[in-house]
Amino acid sequence: MLKHALAQNGLVAILRGLRPEEATQIGEVLYAAGFRVIEVPLNSPQPYDSIRSLRQSLPADCLIGAGTVLTPDQVRQVKAAGGQVIVMPHSDPEVLRAAKAEGLQLSPGVATPTEAFAALANGADVLKLFPAEQMNPAVVKAWLAVLPAGTLLLPVGGITPDNMQVFLEAGVAGFGLGSGLFKPGMSAADVAERAQAYVAAWNRQRRANG
Repeated sequence: MLKHALAQNGLVAILRGLRPEEATQIGEVLYAAGFRVIEVPLNSPQPYDSIRSLRQSLPADCLIGAGTVLTPDQVRQVKAAGGQVIVMPHSDPEVLRAAKAEGLQLSPGVATPTEAFAALANGADVLKLFPAEQMNPAVVKAWLAVLPAGTLLLPVGGITPDNMQVFLEAGVAGFGLGSGLFKPGMSAADVAERAQAYVAAWNRQRRANG
């Protein structure tokens, strides 16, 4: 499910600070721009309400998830709100197992090859390379040379339309986009403009890489 969505568009919208009353409008402009995975970090205001609104308002081919998930109880609350993807800043095995037990898609954060292999062993669908600022593309390429074939790696942190190319050349499957895409207080029009710029860069660079 998550892998299919990322095959359509490898960009994940991370809406930290999103408010429930703006969730539907922001979600709609992201979907229109081409995003098919949207994440609401749980340290946002009333995150479960935003997740519920996004799930109810967007088409089924857009996956809605939660970020900064830290406990098994939060996993269950995300599912109750209609969330389908659990995104973590770490790789706590207890949280990973809870997500898989609930039938949810799973993207834990990893910062070392040891964490990456452990996360895959616990059922991770996609690996979130976090923070991406500490990893240069040569390191990413070395990781992918030893991880199981087909492993999907998504750098998160400091990604701009201008620096995606070097990571794509290293073999990543996509990117998580945070403050470069959305910040609290931004209008839907501002988010739409940034979303369109990211998607245009993604499409252009994917074509360049064949």
